[in-house]
Amino acid sequence: MFTGIVAAMGIVRSLTRRGDDALLDIDAPLDLEDVRVGDSVCVSGACLTVTALKRGGFKEDVSAETLSRTTLGGAKTGTPVNLEKALRIGDRLGGHIVQGHVDSMGRIVEKTVRSRMLLLGFEIDPHLSRYVVGKGSIAVDGISLTVNRCEKSRFYVNIIPHTAAGTTLGVKEAPDLVNIETDILARHLEKLIHAGK
Repeated sequence: MFTGIVAAMGIVRSLTRRGDDALLDIDAPLDLEDVRVGDSVCVSGACLTVTALKRGGFKEDVSAETLSRTTLGGAKTGTPVNLEKALRIGDRLGGHIVQGHVDSMGRIVEKTVRSRMLLLGFEIDPHLSRYVVGKGSIAVDGISLTVNRCEKSRFYVNIIPHTAAGTTLGVKEAPDLVNIETDILARHLEKLIHAGK
């Protein structure tokens, strides 16, 4: 479980294919003193398990499912990634509940500078649009964001300078791909409502 508050931006050292799966090696400017092999670390929105720790970074196995559903399938040496360690009991929930279970990839369709803010527009799979509401929460590349407005299969967010400087959204441009996780509460509510019919 995560909050969508990115702790650091890391860099992919390598993505080594092993059949349908892969081994991801990441440089992480992150305090890893309390991280152990077997712990979860969110990488650009995808919850992955640490399989090896090394000075200044870690390795994680990436399944074929994750490679096909997220931007990690196209990661190369030097690709920036957002990093967040798993939430601990007693930690502040500064963003919203993020599982690290990416629904699908979306695409940046607009990036506009307004004063000091960035306005970003994203195109997503139409079937996900019902889970996205104005002033609701969404995770983009693992970042907890508030939706400004929605229109059909698009939604828009404002990015403050702090978030732009410390996450991948500051360096990505249209038509780059991003990882999208909709609000888990909306999905559970939908299932409960339909289960009663």
